[in-house]
Amino acid sequence: MKKMKNVAAIGLVALMMTSCATVFGGKVTAHQKTKPAAGEEQREIRVGALIADLLLFWPGTIVDFATGAIYRPKN
Repeated sequence: MKKMKNVAAIGLVALMMTSCATVFGGKVTAHQKTKPAAGEEQREIRVGALIADLLLFWPGTIVDFATGAIYRPKN
């Protein structure tokens, strides 16, 4: 029973870490986390990370959007 819980916990962590932009995108900036207000410029999406998420493991896309890592940092 304990071994099953460990396997489930490891599986959950692995599931959360499969999002490409979160793992390989670097530190998430305040610009990436903040939703633009009405009339402000929209955030750009990292197309490569989005395609990788969709091809490798599509639930990782949810994690990337939730953390804001899928968006490009402001230059």
